[in-house]
Amino acid sequence: MLELHDVSKRFGPTAALDGASLNVARGEFVALLGPSGCGKTTTLRVAAGFERPDAGRVELDGETVADARRFVPPERRGVGMVFQDYALFPHLDVAGNVGFGLSRRDRSRRVREVLALVGLDGYGDRRPGELSGGQRQRVAVARALAPSPQLVLLDEPWSAIDPIHRAELREELSRVLRAAGVTVALVTHDREEAFTLADRIALMRKGRIVQVGRPEELYFAPADPWCARFVGASNLVSGELAARLTGRHIARSEVLVRPELVGLEPDPAGSAEVVKRTFLGHDVLYGVRLADGTTLSSQRPSNEQVALGARVRVRLHDGPLATFSRP
Repeated sequence: MLELHDVSKRFGPTAALDGASLNVARGEFVALLGPSGCGKTTTLRVAAGFERPDAGRVELDGETVADARRFVPPERRGVGMVFQDYALFPHLDVAGNVGFGLSRRDRSRRVREVLALVGLDGYGDRRPGELSGGQRQRVAVARALAPSPQLVLLDEPWSAIDPIHRAELREELSRVLRAAGVTVALVTHDREEAFTLADRIALMRKGRIVQVGRPEELYFAPADPWCARFVGASNLVSGELAARLTGRHIARSEVLVRPELVGLEPDPAGSAEVVKRTFLGHDVLYGVRLADGTTLSSQRPSNEQVALGARVRVRLHDGPLATFSRP
């Protein structure tokens, strides 16, 4: 449905995108995840047609909409977009916002349909200023869906929502979008949000898409140490790879051990010590100093609490490990 081929975009001396490539299949929900300033929003704006790429090619549903010779403007791309601030017209009521740009013949029917879809029946005569943040978000989503786009782009749509309601609203929005049968690309810097909602995640860094995969793939098989650290708490332990039969050294390496795989057994004679303890409610995150001075992170269920300063034995639970070669 959406393809970016080696897309680059500069703003003065800053390279917002540097040869970014991505494909989003029809009906798929893909999250663009990465730190601030990595190019996530620019990627969406290039896809929507609000920015023209300096190099590369953008395709929508098999049609080239931007390259060195052609540029299709946003209004002809059939793409819906939900902005961070929702960009609602304060002087129009909800129905006016949702129906803006629709043909007069179909406007009333389509406005009723999408307001029902997002759970805002009976809100058509309200003004945006009379609504809660979550309701304004749903109006923005209804407006994006009103022209029946095949692709909807979401630019951090929960940034203005308080944390208490954020999880509930993103679950509701995901349900609405999947019920509408549209393809979705979401920009977020929130790992939990990406893991919860997306079929696949495109991890971005410095204008490039450095890894694409299912949430489980990014978490358990990251492409490099930076990817490993960005998508979750990590223990990167230095070591050497050796052949199983001969024991012969093959390469220096780093092994990724996720904290939930590091078990702790209280033992007064244990060679490790708990030097940090952070209670998270459902889990407790520990810092454990080993005999050689190395500190590991261990994440254990809160019913397995270990006291700060306790001596422990460290046990590695079964689970996937990722290995990165070192020079």
